[in-house]
Amino acid sequence: MGDYLSDESLQSLKKYTYKGVDKSILSKYAMNSFWTWFVTLFPLSIAPNTITLSGLCIVIFNFFTLLYYDPSYLTEKGGVYIPQWIYFTWGIGLFLYQAFDAADGKQARRTGMAGPLGEMFDHGCDAMNTTLEAILVSQALNLGRSWWTLASQVATLANFYLTTWEEYHTGFLYLGVFSGPVEGILILVVIYMITGVYGPSFWDTPILDFLHLSHIPLITSTFPNIGLNVFFMVFGAFGLAFNILSSYANVRTAMRASGKSTTKPLLLLLPFLFSAGIQVAWLSHPELSTTSRPGGGGVFKIHSPSFLPPNSPPPSLSGDRELFTIRNSALFIPFLCAWGLQFAHQVGRMILAHLTKTSFPVWDWLWVLSLVGAVDANLPRIAGTSPIIQSTSLATTLYVYTTFWISFIAYARFCVLVINDITNFMGIACFTVRKKDKEGNWRNVTGEAPGAVEARKGK
Repeated sequence: MGDYLSDESLQSLKKYTYKGVDKSILSKYAMNSFWTWFVTLFPLSIAPNTITLSGLCIVIFNFFTLLYYDPSYLTEKGGVYIPQWIYFTWGIGLFLYQAFDAADGKQARRTGMAGPLGEMFDHGCDAMNTTLEAILVSQALNLGRSWWTLASQVATLANFYLTTWEEYHTGFLYLGVFSGPVEGILILVVIYMITGVYGPSFWDTPILDFLHLSHIPLITSTFPNIGLNVFFMVFGAFGLAFNILSSYANVRTAMRASGKSTTKPLLLLLPFLFSAGIQVAWLSHPELSTTSRPGGGGVFKIHSPSFLPPNSPPPSLSGDRELFTIRNSALFIPFLCAWGLQFAHQVGRMILAHLTKTSFPVWDWLWVLSLVGAVDANLPRIAGTSPIIQSTSLATTLYVYTTFWISFIAYARFCVLVINDITNFMGIACFTVRKKDKEGNWRNVTGEAPGAVEARKGK
C-alpha cells in the first residue's frame, strides 16, 4: 500500500489507457504539425514530465514579473504602468506552455513512458496554469481589482472542472471544435500581443466606438457600448455555456450507453458551485473601517463593498479611518492564488479518481479554510456582530495568507505522495527516462523506447 493510494487503487492503474477525442480544427490542420516537429527538439533522454514542468515554470516566471512590476494589482487604471514589452513575454511564454504541454504526450510515446503518471502530472500543471493565466490576462485587459477578474477566474476554473468531470464519466478527454487548450490559449496569446502594442488601456475602448458604429442610433439603442475587455468577458460566458452543453451531451451519451442515470452526474457539478460560492461570498464581505490611531481597532460597516477605483484615497483621511476589502487591497492576488491551489487540489483528486476507478470526490477539506473566512467576514450580515477572526485589516491579511500557505502545502504534499505512490508501484521514474527491472534496479530505457530506433535512423 502506498502512503496515499490504497492497494486496490494502485492495481487499477494497470488497467489505465488514455482515450482522447480532438475535434479542434486548428489542432488538426495547423498546430499538430508544429507540435510533431517541436517535440523532435527534445532528446529522448528528457522525460515527458520534465517537459511539462518546464512549461509551467515559464508561466510561473511570467507571473513573477507581474508581482515585480504590479505587486498590488492596480493595473493602468490604478496608476501602475508595466513596460509594454513584458506583455510580449507573457504571450510567448503562454505559447511555449501550450507547445510544451502538447509535446509531453508525444515525448511519452517516443520514450515508451506513456501512462497514468503522465496524465496526472499534465493535468496538475494545467490546473495551476488556469489560475495564473486568469490573473495575468485580467491584468493585460486592464480589469484589475474588479468583479470581472473574479468572473474570469470562475469561468476559467469552471471550464477545467467541466473537462475533468466529463472525462471521469466518459473515460475520454474531449477537445471540442473550440477548446480551451488550443483555441482558448491562442486567443489569450493574441490578447497579450495586442496589449504589448497598444497597452492595457486599449481594452477600455467602448466596442461601438472601436467598430465606428456609435453614431448609428439604431445600434446604440440596441447594443450597450461596453468596453472591449467587458465584451471579451461576455464572449467567454457564451463559450462557457457552450462547453456546459457539449460536455453534458457527451456525458449523457456515455451514461445511456452504460445503462446508468443521465441526471445523477449533474449532481457532481455542485461541488464546484459550492466552492466557488464560498469564494464569492468571502470576497463580497462588508467593508472594514480600520482606525489608524494607536490602540484603535476595526469594525465592519454593513453595506456593499466599495466600487471606488483601486487607487482612490481613503474616504476620510481626517477621521483616521480607511475602508478596507480584500478585493480593493493587495490581498486580491494571494486570495485568488489560494483559491487556485484549492481548486488544483480538488481537480487533482478528481483526476486520480478517474485513473484509479474510485468514487468521485465531492468534498475537499481545504474548503473549510475559505468557508470559515467567508462566514467570519460576513458575520455583520449574518448575525449583526463584528468578525471574530478578521476584525482588522491586519488580521484579515494574516488569515488570507494563512489560507494561501496551508493550501500550497496541502497541494504540494498531495502531489509528492501521489507521485511517489505511482512511481514506486509502477517502477517508473518521474523526471528521468528510467524504469525498474525485475531485480528492482533502475535502468535507462531510452534505447528500448519505440521512438529511439527512428531517432537513430534520422541522424
